[in-house]
Amino acid sequence: MISALSTFPDRFRLDGRTALVTGSARGLGWEMAKGLAEAGARVLLHGRSPERLAPRLAELQAAGHGAGALVFEMSDRAAMAAALAGAGAIDILIHNVGERDRRPINEIEPEAFARLIDVDLVAAHALVRLVMPGMIERRWGRLILVTSIVASLASPGSASYTAAKGGLAALTRALATELGATGITANAISPGFFATETNLPLAASPAGERQRERCPAKRWAEPWEIAGAAVFLASPAASYVNGHTLIVDGGVSASYLA
Repeated sequence: MISALSTFPDRFRLDGRTALVTGSARGLGWEMAKGLAEAGARVLLHGRSPERLAPRLAELQAAGHGAGALVFEMSDRAAMAAALAGAGAIDILIHNVGERDRRPINEIEPEAFARLIDVDLVAAHALVRLVMPGMIERRWGRLILVTSIVASLASPGSASYTAAKGGLAALTRALATELGATGITANAISPGFFATETNLPLAASPAGERQRERCPAKRWAEPWEIAGAAVFLASPAASYVNGHTLIVDGGVSASYLA
């Protein structure tokens, strides 16, 4: 355990902790998982395909990090519960999975809207309920939900995604309020424009160029730039940070640019 007498860098270490990062086969999930591993945590990767997780798991293990993998669909609550039941104690949960439906609101069927809300938001509640009892028993836990700047800065064509991410931000505040006295903190990370594998075509498009100009930093973020926020919120250094959404967007949400 880290004490107040530890050196300042020690307070960012995660040795002895186990972290589950959902949606960590690629993109921001992978970068956060790798950052936590390099800070000393044993990391459980998550995805829908063992084949996609295998090379990432091998990379962590080859670097000498403790790592494992959990495979389940977010919509399959029984599979989720079974996977976590065999995973052992989880100290840190980063819920990163986020599907998107890029259609105008009048084209999104109610069933499609409900499905995305289930995968992006309701699944977060299901995961928290599974890891929370152990965290309460150990009097230590970190719940980190990955939202988005669209939670407060909406754009056309992403109604269900915007609703889900806004719900995650609200859920973060609710968790912080309800669990604050148990030794658990609940916070969110709100990414802006990140040039992940999925977003590279968008970043290279005219719309991506407009987003680059919209950002005060005048660039898209590199995926690795999300890891510091995750490590900080998971670490003992953030022990009194609770109910906060840490925005990582190069200043987009702070500016009044067209």
